[in-house]
Amino acid sequence: MADCFDEVAMKKMTMHIDAHPTYLSEQSSEDAHRFLWSYEITITNNSDEVVQLLNRYWRITDMTGHIEEVRGPGVVGLQPLIKPGKKFSYNSLCQLTTPQGTMDGHYEFQTLEEKSFTVQIPKLVLVSSDEVAAVFRSRLH
Repeated sequence: MADCFDEVAMKKMTMHIDAHPTYLSEQSSEDAHRFLWSYEITITNNSDEVVQLLNRYWRITDMTGHIEEVRGPGVVGLQPLIKPGKKFSYNSLCQLTTPQGTMDGHYEFQTLEEKSFTVQIPKLVLVSSDEVAAVFRSRLH
């Protein structure tokens, strides 16, 4: 059993996830309480095995503390196989009703031998302009 745990722990350490959000001011509307970000995720497989991304989990928190959880198979309609030394990148969107928030979560992967493991996604800090956030924050109090 210890060998299996060590193997799973090694796979977690050899998967690298980069996350970069970008505020989309042109598609956002302060008056309509619609704030939109795109984000790019790059997953690098530094292990010596092919892995498949099976599921995702996101915990999205806006600046009022409201939490939305998103779970589902794969990402952007795909459950990609990622070969050793290769990367998989995708872009997606997040919409909030506040000008600030965070996203964090994890991906569930599986090896071709059907050994499952989970890798945390780095927290994305979603921030519009400081001016918009300050005005919105003043309305909350």
